[in-house]
Amino acid sequence: MMKRTIVFLLVLTVLVAGITGCGTATKVTDQVVNLGGIQPMTGGAATFGASGKNGATMAVEEFNAAGGATVDGVKTTVNYINEDDTGSPEVGASAAHKLIEQDKVIGIVGPLMSKVSFAVAPIAQAAGIPMISHGSTATQVTLIGDYIFRACFIDPFQGTVMANYVWNTLKLKTAAVLYDNGNDYNKGLAEYFKAGFEKNGGKVVAFEAFTDEDKTVDYKAQLTNIKAANPDFLYLPNYYASVALQLKQAREMGLNVPAGGGDGWDSPDLVKIGGAAVEGGVFSNHFSKDDLSPKVQTFVKTYTAKYGAAPDALAALAYDAAGLFLDAFKTAGSIKGSDIRDAMKNTTFVGVAGAYKFDENRDPIKAAVILQIKNGQQTYVTTVNP
Repeated sequence: MMKRTIVFLLVLTVLVAGITGCGTATKVTDQVVNLGGIQPMTGGAATFGASGKNGATMAVEEFNAAGGATVDGVKTTVNYINEDDTGSPEVGASAAHKLIEQDKVIGIVGPLMSKVSFAVAPIAQAAGIPMISHGSTATQVTLIGDYIFRACFIDPFQGTVMANYVWNTLKLKTAAVLYDNGNDYNKGLAEYFKAGFEKNGGKVVAFEAFTDEDKTVDYKAQLTNIKAANPDFLYLPNYYASVALQLKQAREMGLNVPAGGGDGWDSPDLVKIGGAAVEGGVFSNHFSKDDLSPKVQTFVKTYTAKYGAAPDALAALAYDAAGLFLDAFKTAGSIKGSDIRDAMKNTTFVGVAGAYKFDENRDPIKAAVILQIKNGQQTYVTTVNP
């Protein structure tokens, strides 16, 4: 009986296939393609990874709700696949291979960290898959190839913005720097701040380094040297968790000078870990939730309702990076990497973290904001144009 049933089902399948195959073949009316994301969902930058995933997911959902794209006459929507790089270049590289070779993604949003992008970008470039990082500010990232883009400003601009702010606005004449020399992001910001501050006429009286902020918990030796140099300002171009520890230890030893840093400070965990020690700190960033433009306020309201917390800069940048990619995909009307890349090069996309037009290195020309920690909250101070 079982054999007869199987034969009957096979015959029925053939008959149905024959009917649909005669004269008028069934036309595919829609399709789904994959878009990859690479974020540090665990490790020292995990809050950034969560924000980035949220922002990219929201952009994809809005794109699909608006009808997606049309590719060769077929309605096409997008499935977002997010991978955890753990803050590791090696894990990020494995994630890129998986997304490209198994998931057949048409593009990658991320990675966030510059050191991970240096590992992922050559893989994306070799495969002809457009990659747009939302947080990798190290200059050399996009120089890896013409499929590599970013949605954030770069470290020469960010480091110089803070150097100018300390000299021109705070009117401080000497500074000290404490940075992770094992991370391209931290090291680059430290060097650009120093160069910019000295160009203005300031003096960097201490330039102290450590290696691997994910593993370092004691900064007292470096801070002792800095305190002895008696700076007016302390520049900490590191990520939020280590910055909080550095400032707690600095304040405990009586080093109470004003402090600041870069976009790595942008996490609610900065205040949770650092408490009163981070109060008054200033940092350069890509986005302020206090921007009163209707586009930004709509984004803040929608994001907060969806995720239960206001968006940080990495949420806004990932939202813009994914939105810009999807806009280019829709314009190209193609899943070919080269077609999407060419559409991205020519974009004039307006996002929530600025207007995007790429230079010859596929870096956006855009403004920065300066924020200050006041009463435990990020407060908008000013916007600095390029």
